[in-house]
Amino acid sequence: MPSPIRLAIFDMDDVLCHYDRDRRLAELSRLSGRSINEILTDIWASGFEDRADAGAMDAETYLSGFGERLGYAITRDEWVEARRLGMVPFPDSLALLARVKEKATVAVLTNNGFLTGEEIDRLFPGLRHLVDDRVFVSARFGTKKPDPEIYRRLCAEFGVAPEEAFFTDDKPWNVAGAVKAGLEGHVFDGAEGLRRALNRFALV
Repeated sequence: MPSPIRLAIFDMDDVLCHYDRDRRLAELSRLSGRSINEILTDIWASGFEDRADAGAMDAETYLSGFGERLGYAITRDEWVEARRLGMVPFPDSLALLARVKEKATVAVLTNNGFLTGEEIDRLFPGLRHLVDDRVFVSARFGTKKPDPEIYRRLCAEFGVAPEEAFFTDDKPWNVAGAVKAGLEGHVFDGAEGLRRALNRFALV
């Protein structure tokens, strides 16, 4: 028999909400006057976002660097609004998380930088309260999913052995990293599949 699950970890984007990067990019293009392809090349394809997700820069350094690459001195409020426009909560997933919370500790682990962590209440109202302030951005750990070490460190935060934790993410490679670290994993493909996976561990 598997160990009882004491900690259930959920990815954020495309698990608890739909992340529409195209909508975010359209807003950044409107603000800056630059094309979406230029923005993708200078910010995402350059590795800048990956470095931020891995904790290479604090929130203000990130925002300044983002603006430099965007070619527009974007404010924090504008950055938040563009990011928020691309986030649409999944009610069914959030309802499942609320049910799991009755039986285990719940947490969110998202590949994002410090600015996302600081602004989570504006980006995703109610999420922090739902998980009792347990929203973790990868930058805090100095690495990012799918590095197995990030899952081990998160489990250690709660004094939970990896085999006592469950993790779900829409990206198979992130789930594979968690399984390598010793966690139980599920590749998110919708709320019904997640419900079945959680049911196997008596979490719903």
